[in-house]
Amino acid sequence: MKDWLNNKNKKTTTKRSTKKGAQAKSGLKSGKQTQQAKQLTKPSVNRWRFQFVISFLVLVFSSVIGRAAYLQIIQPEKLILEGDKRTVRVKESSVQRGMITDRNGVELAVSVPVQTIWADPKRVLEYPEFETDVRWKALAKVLQMEEHELLARITNNQDKRFIYLKRKTNPVVADYVQQLRIPGVRLREESKRYYPAGEITAHVVGFTNIDGKGIEGVELRHNDWMVGTPGKRKIIKDAKGREIEVIEEEQGSEPQNIALTIDQRIQSAVYQELKKAVQTYEAASGSAIVVDIETAEVLAMVNSPSFNPNNRMNVSMHRFRNRAITDTFEPGSTMKPISVLNALEYGSFGTLDLVDTSPGYMRIGGRRISDPRNRGMLSLADVLKYSSNMGSTKLALSTPKESFLGLFYKMGLVDSSGVDLVGESTGLFNDRRRWSDSEIASLSFGYGISVTAAQLARMYTTIGAGGLSRPLSIIKTDIEKPSERIVAEDVAYNVLEMMESVISEEGSGKNAMVKGYRVAGKTGTSQKATAGGYGHDYVNTFAGIGPVSDPKIAVVVVLNDPKGDYYYGGETAAPTFGKIMRQTLRILNVAPDAIGDKKIQLADIRRKNDDVN
Repeated sequence: MKDWLNNKNKKTTTKRSTKKGAQAKSGLKSGKQTQQAKQLTKPSVNRWRFQFVISFLVLVFSSVIGRAAYLQIIQPEKLILEGDKRTVRVKESSVQRGMITDRNGVELAVSVPVQTIWADPKRVLEYPEFETDVRWKALAKVLQMEEHELLARITNNQDKRFIYLKRKTNPVVADYVQQLRIPGVRLREESKRYYPAGEITAHVVGFTNIDGKGIEGVELRHNDWMVGTPGKRKIIKDAKGREIEVIEEEQGSEPQNIALTIDQRIQSAVYQELKKAVQTYEAASGSAIVVDIETAEVLAMVNSPSFNPNNRMNVSMHRFRNRAITDTFEPGSTMKPISVLNALEYGSFGTLDLVDTSPGYMRIGGRRISDPRNRGMLSLADVLKYSSNMGSTKLALSTPKESFLGLFYKMGLVDSSGVDLVGESTGLFNDRRRWSDSEIASLSFGYGISVTAAQLARMYTTIGAGGLSRPLSIIKTDIEKPSERIVAEDVAYNVLEMMESVISEEGSGKNAMVKGYRVAGKTGTSQKATAGGYGHDYVNTFAGIGPVSDPKIAVVVVLNDPKGDYYYGGETAAPTFGKIMRQTLRILNVAPDAIGDKKIQLADIRRKNDDVN
């Protein structure tokens, strides 16, 4: 039994051994097959990867070569442009605006260097502590802004590389901002216009805007002349910003300075007197002009109220207006010398003839024309002396209407005065074919026509120059201005002598007397026109010439709507004229002439002009 069991176990063991051996042989055979399979598969995978890499590299290099060929052969300009953006720079030289000076070289407008504060929003926002940096609070305070407004200006322009924070600030603020060293905030040098004379010459010189462009007065009229063009240099810079080559260079044009005919000494004196008059007589405004009779150059042109061109904050727009050339008014009795000139020139009256003004009034075309009282027979000088409406009307109607009306044109009363400033008015004058006697009468004593102070100054300059008319000028130049003979020289000087009687103890312009000098002139008081006729507001005017023996200057003073106790030209404009005339003659160092025989002196002046002509 045991033997049988042993044999059975042996057989079982033998079977198991045989089975394991078979399995081992089979596993060995399978492993060999797998290893052989792997050995066969590995070279094919590596070959595929290699081919992929090679193909990718070929594709990349082909793209690069193709792009390079495209840029260099098909679109080389773009490549050059991109290169120039990184290396080529254009530099412009800074050009200051030209100066404005008076006739003696005194500076009236200059450009001074200032700093402008600007920021690069993109650079500022790259700073991690942008909104918490206390330096922004200090910057906002010095710029007189709220901190949140300043930060909002930066964040709202984050796509920009340049924005202004404060234009043309003072040096103290600029130094403070520079010391703050805020990332992205920089300074830029600019120029600012400065006017040393301030409000005294504001209306003549004008002013510029923040970009340096003239917008009023001489600054506007001659802007292109004073600007010039900056020079340009096209250069190449290296990576460190160093200049290595100049490609091309373009020369700019230098700005030109302008000299005015204004004499700052006279301008200042006239402005002070006019300002006092406007305040004293409670006038709405006033204008005054002083003209050199020999050259027709404007020595002074002022208005009140004025403004400070260096600080125009909260200034009303009406203050910017140069009233001497823009505002028109009916000149009143200052037109009466034209009636006398026309009658003498035409020959309807002589210097010794008398005008019958009795009974002191008359009706023409249903309109009453009158004097304050019946003065009876008046000489031509007395017509001016007493400012007779009756006398001027009869003188005007004594000649053909064409002759009388033509003298208004010849005197420049319906054209520009010649000062050549932007905004100048040419006045109002009805250019009609038919004129009634009533209209001619109104015109003879300064109604029915509106003129500017500059036009009136030109008329009196013509009379002072012996009937020789020239356009007024305000820019100093060597070019001789055209002149035209309007009336005979002896006629002009006869009327000048007649106007001297106006400024006498009995004349309407006695308050315009200048001690030591012979002065001639004429008062004017006109009511301001309204929609329904004429109201209760007045324009007071005085125009005159001095000295009579050797006419040097013509002066016109206009006071608009005085509201004090005095509202006649002889009471307001006349004394202002006298003060201006006195100071101007002294500044020009004109010798007194109110001594000796007047007739001899008048003969001297005529002989002098005969020698010149």
